[in-house]
Amino acid sequence: MTRTEESLKKRVVDQLYWDDRVDASDISVEVHGSTVKLSGNVPSYRAREDAVLDAWTIDGVSAVENEIEVEFPTTYKVPTDDTVQTKIDNRLLWNTYIDSTDVHTKVDAGFVQLEGTVDAYWKKIRAKQLASDVDGVIKIQNELAVVPTESIVDKAIAEDITSALDRNLNVDVDDVDVRVKNGEVTLTGTVPSWSAYRAAINAAEFTAGVIEIEDSLKIE
Repeated sequence: MTRTEESLKKRVVDQLYWDDRVDASDISVEVHGSTVKLSGNVPSYRAREDAVLDAWTIDGVSAVENEIEVEFPTTYKVPTDDTVQTKIDNRLLWNTYIDSTDVHTKVDAGFVQLEGTVDAYWKKIRAKQLASDVDGVIKIQNELAVVPTESIVDKAIAEDITSALDRNLNVDVDDVDVRVKNGEVTLTGTVPSWSAYRAAINAAEFTAGVIEIEDSLKIE
């Protein structure tokens, strides 16, 4: 491991131990070049997601491989699948932006499947986030289909995404190439940081008419 890799690893480890939401005692960190690999286990699915975000926030990280598994503490009383499903269904029901009648959940040994439809891509992402906060979740498979309530032509979608990028101070619009076909967005290009990457993804996620996103962006 080079000095640069050692320095990057130390900063990632320090970030994980700093974050009170993440129990980093059983997380292993490997660094190859600018790629960070996380493995080991954490006590909740939410902590698994937070650990990945912690790694991404470190300057110099260009990719994160997440092999962390959820392993409940021995003293933890694992909720039944029915309990987990009910809690997820309630969180979806209480969310004012998601029509929960079109979202169907299945839970098997902590493995959650989200099926059905939503009318915007960001709602698909939000549904998964709501499920990830529920105790007892080990893994989530998001199979929600995006079915917009109105038809928006690809050119208009691309223009809206590009305009959003141009307004954002965290990303240079010239660094991101946007292509849209039948509502499916492909983002390519190279951005300098996680904040720029996240800004580009958000620009696509929050645009009306988007049904899927293919992320081919690189961080360098």
